[in-house]
Amino acid sequence: MDSSKLKQDEVAIVMVPFPGQGHLNQLLQLACLISSSHNLPVYYVGSATHNRQARVRANALNPSDIAKVRFYDLPTPEFASPPPDFNSLNKFPAHLEPSWAACMLMREPIASFFHDISSKARRIVVVHDSLMSYNVQDVSSLPNAESYIFNCISVFTLYCFICLSSGMSIQLEEELLKKLPSLEGIMTDEIRERGASQSPYMDIRSGDIHNTSRVIEGKFLDLMVEVTSTQNKKQWAIGPVLPTKLDHVSNTNNICLEWLNKQPPRSVLYISFGTTTSFSDREIKELAMGLEQSKQRFIWVLRDADRGDIFTGEARRVELPDGFEERVKEVGLVVREWAPQPEILAHSSTGGFMSHCGWNSCIEGITMGVPIAAWPMHSDQPKNGFLVTDILKVGLTAREWEKREELVSAFTIENAVRKLMASEEGAKIRKRAEELGEAVRLSTEKGGASRMELDSFIAHITR
Repeated sequence: MDSSKLKQDEVAIVMVPFPGQGHLNQLLQLACLISSSHNLPVYYVGSATHNRQARVRANALNPSDIAKVRFYDLPTPEFASPPPDFNSLNKFPAHLEPSWAACMLMREPIASFFHDISSKARRIVVVHDSLMSYNVQDVSSLPNAESYIFNCISVFTLYCFICLSSGMSIQLEEELLKKLPSLEGIMTDEIRERGASQSPYMDIRSGDIHNTSRVIEGKFLDLMVEVTSTQNKKQWAIGPVLPTKLDHVSNTNNICLEWLNKQPPRSVLYISFGTTTSFSDREIKELAMGLEQSKQRFIWVLRDADRGDIFTGEARRVELPDGFEERVKEVGLVVREWAPQPEILAHSSTGGFMSHCGWNSCIEGITMGVPIAAWPMHSDQPKNGFLVTDILKVGLTAREWEKREELVSAFTIENAVRKLMASEEGAKIRKRAEELGEAVRLSTEKGGASRMELDSFIAHITR
């Protein structure tokens, strides 16, 4: 992308995402939100492979908004892209480690891009993933540059991590504290060390941006201000950054949306475990049997976890029990390719979401007013799931974190699905989810809390 088009009096915004799907898309959503609503030049900086991944999978974004974003491809060192280990009891995607290690070698090309832009713009504003703090450290050497961390996880999870790592007590009711999922088994030692290695470079930032709304996490945003008060950093809760109105989406050319058009309102359970989870053949068989026995309508996105480079290597074709797809074809749809998740969740026929509780999926489900059956796998997901089920009460637990290494039986799955989709308790949860979704969508409109925080952030960086 040519930076010569910049005008000397402009403020240029540079997005530096971490190369994982759940991080790439949130920063692309933010890039589109800022360039379309405030008409500022926004650069999106990453390896050619990951920039392409972000564009190819740009769910719910308007193509004309993506066209305004200036993608800048960095040279990336070669990295191995092994397939996931679908039989591992620990669901953390350790097979992505080589791609993450390679992205830590991008400090120099990123610094030279910053220098180039900073010589042409009035100010350069770098918005980066916390896991890219080391790579963007040269911001501090430029007189007209400042940086902000964009947090891709819930504020509740971030708050818990900060308290637990600094020995502070988590401010929650006694009953909730007893049930709070442990940090055991959430990640590998390598990624824990990678995260720790970023912290010396995080003080450079001028503030934090959160992909959440005060409507969802007001209490924890206030607690975050308390626990970080000594850092003197500004905070903005501008989420959800995904579009809440999907007027530009045509329902005609996608198999999921075509199928949903033929189903009764709120009758379909959508099942997806994100881009970093793989199930063993045994786990898939139990899930298939549980869905069939529940007699509920469903769309099941059945894919293996991403490789480091999603454009290389053959994906494993996951086998379902004999005759399963034939038997359920009236009530269920199995999808093996990339699915338009926000559009599916926004569809009037969707009435529930079985999810791994990555923050993207949580914020999409909450925003669209869809109750969640929480089945967390690793990282921030156990805490996100707890936020959804026990604090916001817009979901229920499909699998408890303490039982993460046990096989989830078809019987357990059938019960969770029926409870969410066809019980009085499920109907109450759905009502709460719909009310929260409406409040969240309103918060992004003119005069709403999230919209005001976004305007405040833009006013701050363009001062």
